[in-house]
Amino acid sequence: MHRLKSQINCTLCGAEAYFFRAARQRRYYQCNRCRSVLLDPDDYVSLQEEKERYEKHNNDVHDPRYQRFVLPIVEQVLNNQTTTEKGLDYGAGTGPVITRLLRDRHYHILTYDPFFDNDPDLLESTYDYIVCNEVAEHFHHPFEEFHRLYHLLNARGKLYCMTQLYDERTDFEQWNYKNDETHVIFYHAKALEWIRDKLGFSTVHIKDNKLITLQI
Repeated sequence: MHRLKSQINCTLCGAEAYFFRAARQRRYYQCNRCRSVLLDPDDYVSLQEEKERYEKHNNDVHDPRYQRFVLPIVEQVLNNQTTTEKGLDYGAGTGPVITRLLRDRHYHILTYDPFFDNDPDLLESTYDYIVCNEVAEHFHHPFEEFHRLYHLLNARGKLYCMTQLYDERTDFEQWNYKNDETHVIFYHAKALEWIRDKLGFSTVHIKDNKLITLQI
């Protein structure tokens, strides 16, 4: 483990983040402003190690357990978007099960992933909705990523994210979510409010402390 710093700058909002906890030979800091918990960037795995970790994920689009896992975000799209609208599965990974389930229902949705489906032309278009499932916790530069996602949305567009949020009730020591070495930021509800206000989203809704909807 590298030298312990007393503080770092928040990778989301840029405010001061102070030492919070050490776990599994990694150091975490908590932002004074948005309350996110951040992994020290010195403890990030390399991009190659990150890609190899993702390749080990068992993302079989036919796996009923995987389909059940993504069902909350799929249902949000089914309940709020139409088949005539254009969507993007951002960070779709090696097994884009959300896209598969929505296309089975005749939804028009495309896939993008910086490691496995990196088509830059898709980032030159705009979308009526974007799904971002278990992706935001991997963002090394979260403000830049959310800024990009905001500008990929059409007027009244919606961004659906699923990521486990941290709050004061979380037992960080026992929290399995931190154990994935590619998870580098754990958002607090205040962080989502900051994203809403900073980028110009009109609303943010959080369900079950993990399902987030941001609307322009």
